[in-house]
Amino acid sequence: MALRIDVVSIFPEYLDPFRHALLGKAIEQQILSVGVHDLRQWASDNHKSVDDSPYGGGPGMVMKAEVWGAALDDVAAHTGPAADKHLVSATPHLSRPRHDALQGIEQVGYPEHSQADERPLLLVPTPAGTPFTQADAQAWSNEQHIVFACGRYEGIDQRVFEDAARRYRVREVSIGDYVLIGGEVAALVIAEAVVRLIPGVLGNRQSHEEDSFSDGLLEGPSYSKPRQWRGLAVPEVLLSGNHQLVAQWRRQASLQRTLERRPDLLDSADLSAEDVAFLQTYQQQRSKEQ
Repeated sequence: MALRIDVVSIFPEYLDPFRHALLGKAIEQQILSVGVHDLRQWASDNHKSVDDSPYGGGPGMVMKAEVWGAALDDVAAHTGPAADKHLVSATPHLSRPRHDALQGIEQVGYPEHSQADERPLLLVPTPAGTPFTQADAQAWSNEQHIVFACGRYEGIDQRVFEDAARRYRVREVSIGDYVLIGGEVAALVIAEAVVRLIPGVLGNRQSHEEDSFSDGLLEGPSYSKPRQWRGLAVPEVLLSGNHQLVAQWRRQASLQRTLERRPDLLDSADLSAEDVAFLQTYQQQRSKEQ
């Protein structure tokens, strides 16, 4: 069954990237369907206002519960202004068979988690949310309906999420320790991370099992033709044809990059004795060079 994504925003035009590249191609292939909804359709006053001053004082404005509540009611039920909204891809995409298909490799997704609760997943991008991870992307690639509530200003009235828990599984989620103008960019980031893991979008699960974070580490560097470019050469081991040596080099390059850029990831990574020995040797070499 195709994944349905609904996004509610006061700037629906911000979500046009859903129609492009692999997301647009997934729409064409009916792997994905997307509805983008203007929150102001649910505003009841003449000015279509969606925000008001915060109780308790303070700077900025807070998005109104009554507007968001009505919008999320309709999106969950596919009723009212949320009914029959479907984006189409921006331009037709080429339908060339992937090397996976040519080689007869079965498209396999990530294992489904037992989920008796069939309510849609409501994702609320906010700096106060729990960090979004690759494990989340893998799990959510099995969802049937994901809804993004894109806040602006000082955020959305908290009662919206408390009320929405009757109709949704609510997750407040952060894509990083920084503040954006609104939730639209974060929604696009999360959607792309999730959709690319659905079989048929990039290919099959084997296509991205070596992605950064998939095994707790950063992915190592990649190279292509030509062998020599502006005085820089492709590492000889990648030209050797020895698959065991290539695999070893890639693993060590991944460990090295993780140690240099994200050493915190090593604390929870599943490391073999060989991995640990390599890291210790590499750290000793770095210490000598410094």
